[in-house]
Amino acid sequence: MRFFKLAILFGLANVALIQARDANITLVPAATGFEADNTAFYYSSLPLLLTNDGGAASGGFRVFSVGNSTSLTQRAHEKTGRSKVVVPVYDASERDVFVTIAAPDSIMRVFDADSIKEIPEARKKVLGDWSSLCTWQSSKSGNRYLFLFGKQQIVQFLVRSQDEDIEILEVQTFGVPIEAEFCATSLKGVVYFSGEDRPLYSFKADETTSAPEITTINEDVEIAGLATYTSNSTVYLFLAHDESVDVYDEQFAQVGTISLLGIQDLSIEAGLSLYQAQAPGYPSGAIALAFEGEEGTGIALGSLEEALPSLGITLNTKFNPKNTSCKDCEEAICDSCSKNGFCNAGGEDGSCECFAGFAGSSCNEHVCKNDCSSHGTCVGPNTCKCDDKWGGPDCSFAEVEPRYETDANGGDGDDPAIWVHPSSPEQSKIVTTTKSEEGAGLAIFDLKGQFLQHLLAEEPNNVDIIYGFKVGNRTIDLAFAACRGDNTLCLFEVNSTGLLNPISGGIQPTEPNYEVYGSCTFRSHKTGKQYLFVNSKEALYLQYELTSTANGTLQTQLMRSFTGGSGGQVEGCVSDDEAGYLFLGEEPEGIWRYDAEPDAPSTGLQIAKVGDGKLSADVEGLTLIPGKDGINGFLFVSSQGISAYLVYQRALPHKYVMTFTIVDNEKGMVDHVSNTDGIAAVGNKLNADFPSGLFVTHDDANELSEGGTASEASFKLVSLADILGEERIHSLGY
Repeated sequence: MRFFKLAILFGLANVALIQARDANITLVPAATGFEADNTAFYYSSLPLLLTNDGGAASGGFRVFSVGNSTSLTQRAHEKTGRSKVVVPVYDASERDVFVTIAAPDSIMRVFDADSIKEIPEARKKVLGDWSSLCTWQSSKSGNRYLFLFGKQQIVQFLVRSQDEDIEILEVQTFGVPIEAEFCATSLKGVVYFSGEDRPLYSFKADETTSAPEITTINEDVEIAGLATYTSNSTVYLFLAHDESVDVYDEQFAQVGTISLLGIQDLSIEAGLSLYQAQAPGYPSGAIALAFEGEEGTGIALGSLEEALPSLGITLNTKFNPKNTSCKDCEEAICDSCSKNGFCNAGGEDGSCECFAGFAGSSCNEHVCKNDCSSHGTCVGPNTCKCDDKWGGPDCSFAEVEPRYETDANGGDGDDPAIWVHPSSPEQSKIVTTTKSEEGAGLAIFDLKGQFLQHLLAEEPNNVDIIYGFKVGNRTIDLAFAACRGDNTLCLFEVNSTGLLNPISGGIQPTEPNYEVYGSCTFRSHKTGKQYLFVNSKEALYLQYELTSTANGTLQTQLMRSFTGGSGGQVEGCVSDDEAGYLFLGEEPEGIWRYDAEPDAPSTGLQIAKVGDGKLSADVEGLTLIPGKDGINGFLFVSSQGISAYLVYQRALPHKYVMTFTIVDNEKGMVDHVSNTDGIAAVGNKLNADFPSGLFVTHDDANELSEGGTASEASFKLVSLADILGEERIHSLGY
């Protein structure tokens, strides 16, 4: 039934059902000891396999020779900073190149395929958090393009020669329903994309600046990797998931399933790619994927020799992406458009569709977003030269330097909290989380970022401080976190020095089959009662009341549940205790406000929307600094896709105030923040470094002075006065 619906959708009602078949491929762990998300074969007389290195310590990408043995020989490891993507582009400026983009600096880099040396003049900064990259060659013009996938958007680039050099030009940016973790392009110009627990989508690539129509192929598929295979005139789509690959034809009728053998406890991490031509040891082609299993993590290889014939697919070992250029090319980028735009119907005499950053009837003028916000000069297509202390794509981001960073700790940090000492503010502490299995727990640092304590916990994600909570006959402070490892509410006592201790009843269960994600706290100004909020990825919020027994054991009671935002992925939240509000971030959509009392209506108001000209996806951490008068104050929001932070007024209607980003400090001792996540802030005077408050943020890719990125997480410490300035600090009233 599902196939007939799809057949009608694709206009293929007369296509007969295909009997699905089974096949096997035995994999070997060909290269291990690093984490990969992406693999791509490079077709040449000596075939190569490219893969990103997602490990924070080394980063960059690796190049392997595909030989006769069952293990890959590493030819190069370029430490450009932690990355997720690397792909080959053929016949660019009459040579082949490899393209990658690094997370720490968002710079797209191009490497010569023969020498594996960077071509520095081809560098292009593309601010954002990027998860997948695909190439496409137009069969009409022969032009080469890249599709870079990020937070619900795709950026299309043209790759071409310019005065014998490589030039990458942005063509357009358009929205898509998801953050795509995998993509694949067919020889017929169809681009497929998806993500974990997400539908499968596609669009038809074309040489135009009009956004393509996005088609939903299937909403109920399990995908951990995508690849296409061209067999004569038919294109097959390979969808990988744990221990198997499902194969479909162009009408999305399932041809069969390939079982993946040879690796115990195989978990596909993504990075599926196919090599169709003959290669040493693989006369009928090869399959590669990023994996995790008993043998560790890395790249696994297998042969296509028996599997494809078993599925009724004709092997096509003569395929070579270098030989797919058009025979009678039609120029799509003409001289009358200054080579900076597409010629519309009518060729040289027609109108122009200018690439991003170009304008005028012949696309001969440079333009920049918001005219560089009056804080810079437009020096190229959407390229601003910003004045001192200003940055961002349009020079609208105030640049702020960090004072310190925490010592490296834990494999994957997220959200911090700040505990303010009641009598000696200079003795205040920073609490951070590690949500990965490696180093899972909470860590304590002083105000210079020096490590003081690590306390084991079940992969806590967000953490908050609860002040003055009565436990039995004592009044204490608590640290509260949502623990993903066992889906519990985790609470710890904060002692008089700011270190953490276990407490009776500190591990509280959530509802059956509920998977925790983010969390925050709320103290009712009306009743004095303490509440804990926790959410799932599916945006289901649970509100618990926190109490204590007479003997000092913590206990919780569920008070209400509701769906936050529009039901998309949520994580960060923060409450305004005095005003009685809960603010939450829906990662792809924006910021919402709810009444926080447990008997309040469970309907929210959206106060900022992704794509409104200020806010960008993903919305991650939220923190609030109330003014002393109960009205003034500021709501801070981290925007991961642009590695920046937005500030809104605490008072209704929560007007936008400013955007800032954290850059390398002048002394060169602390690097900038990339792919920002959890944040915390206080407006209290703490010490000489933080005379008007402290802002703390997680740094996803902490850069090392010797190159690459650190394997453990760090958090940046920033003076609140450096962010807000004297006038806004004065408005807080502290």
